[in-house]
Amino acid sequence: MGTFIQLVIDGLSSGSIYAALALAIVLVNQATGLINFAQGGMAVLSAYIAWQLTAWSVPLLLAILISIAASFVIGAIVERFLIRKFEGGDPDTAVVVTIGLLTLITGICAWIWSYNNKLFPSLFPLETISIAGAVVSVRSIGTILAIVAIMVLLQLLFLGTKLGLALRAVAINPQSAAFSGMPVGRLLMVGWGLAASLGAVAGALVAPQLTLTPNMMDSALVYALAAVIIGGLTSPIGVVIAAWLIGVLENLAAVYVPLIGHDLKIAVPFIMIFVVLIVRPQGLFGRKAVVRV
Repeated sequence: MGTFIQLVIDGLSSGSIYAALALAIVLVNQATGLINFAQGGMAVLSAYIAWQLTAWSVPLLLAILISIAASFVIGAIVERFLIRKFEGGDPDTAVVVTIGLLTLITGICAWIWSYNNKLFPSLFPLETISIAGAVVSVRSIGTILAIVAIMVLLQLLFLGTKLGLALRAVAINPQSAAFSGMPVGRLLMVGWGLAASLGAVAGALVAPQLTLTPNMMDSALVYALAAVIIGGLTSPIGVVIAAWLIGVLENLAAVYVPLIGHDLKIAVPFIMIFVVLIVRPQGLFGRKAVVRV
């Protein structure tokens, strides 16, 4: 029983890493209608900014806050001077652009800070506590609670604020939003800026649990995209629950399913994607898109 509880708790901890990035992907999609494959790279860049500030003796919390503000500016600039050039065209082109942007950001981080592993300080204490025979780190609990808080704030943003409703309107139909007097360009910049800021939070939460490298988010991005597909692009709550399910089921399958084991546990999210796409293509918590013809 202790082993099972340990696997579940470890799965929730790793799932929170995937959820942090998945929430940023949902945010930029709800605000702009695009899937931003560069989100992981932008999170890594913000983590490096925070790390560099701490190396210059800036307090950790202040360094993270500065990196969040810097990420907002970077995200807005990327939308204004890069992504906007491809708006109104084929959405697939913009997606390819974000993939290229991911490669560019990774290369810039490697050029400035090298590929050497760097230790990122943790916001939370490194002590462990015992829960029903399982050993849990305080950092993992802090990360899970932070993800829950972000999930709730995003849900409130999109459902209960004028800004969130305006962002959704622009993402769904920018032409109608413009005719209604909304500043479409400015809202798109804000959407990308907010997503980049959320990516900065994800980077600050993930980097202490991994080691800070330019490719730190590559594997997490794959799991985050799986969580987005399984949970649904329109639901922050859904992607968090999906990310936790992926983390927990992956751990349980590695130990209790001999055919999978630790080497093939990465197949678990892809099996989940296959099943969900057959049963509920919009995701477990997503909404069906209704198109008027």
